[in-house]
Amino acid sequence: MSRVGQRAVNWTVLGLGFAFLYVPVLILMVYSFNESRLATVWSGFSLKWYGELFRDKQMLQAAWISIKVAFWTATAAVVLGTMAALVMARMRRFPGKTLFGALITAPLVMPEVIIGLSILLMFVSLQGMTDGYFAPKGIVAIWIAHVTFTLAFVTVVVSSRLSELDKSLEEAAMDLGANRIKVFFLITLPIIAPALVSGWLLAFTLSLDDVVIASFVAGPNSTTLPMKVFSSVRMGLSPKINALATLMIMVVSVAAFLGWWLMYREEKRRQRDMQLALQENG
Repeated sequence: MSRVGQRAVNWTVLGLGFAFLYVPVLILMVYSFNESRLATVWSGFSLKWYGELFRDKQMLQAAWISIKVAFWTATAAVVLGTMAALVMARMRRFPGKTLFGALITAPLVMPEVIIGLSILLMFVSLQGMTDGYFAPKGIVAIWIAHVTFTLAFVTVVVSSRLSELDKSLEEAAMDLGANRIKVFFLITLPIIAPALVSGWLLAFTLSLDDVVIASFVAGPNSTTLPMKVFSSVRMGLSPKINALATLMIMVVSVAAFLGWWLMYREEKRRQRDMQLALQENG
């Protein structure tokens, strides 16, 4: 096969792969503007289902709960994941390092059903130990469970960036009199900022999308959006779900674009500073 033919086959396979992934999403977005009450039958353009969605107080409450939990989950996971990544990348050897790494990354390969069940059993035990002061189900329980689940993903992302970091920059700063805390905030943190943004977005998306773990620890007044959507779809597919999915796709796309733009700007600034430093030294 010629080079042109091989290139055509590659582009065809790539196009079919992207079509398989994104054509159903585009169809869902198109049918969110459908006037018909049937979610899969087109009868004309209309925005009424968006109005119906914004009048559904239960759906909006579930969406607000999911956004709050996802935001604080991503924030806590980035803080704890960065600390765990620093331990893995900077502390070469310490007793139990292999076990520590295995425990941190275990949620990556463990089924979510097992994670949810084990966390629920732990919360029930804590309720008995605290004489009922700790609620085993609710928004706080969902937040703790999601932090436990997403921590592993953030740790992997940040530790991979730390392993590629040139340690001579940190050593030069310490030689000039900066302590380790100052070096971290002025040297290390700006360099690994793109990884932190990526980890935050990943944790936010995983928390916002989770339905299995949240089902174990959610209480009567803490139903998340995925749980609400799942229960609604089982009773029948409503065009409001298409409208909701379209809005979620738009929000996630905007967040991903902002994350990419921030990382791109930071990378360009870092490259510019390095060029200026080389020119001054030259």
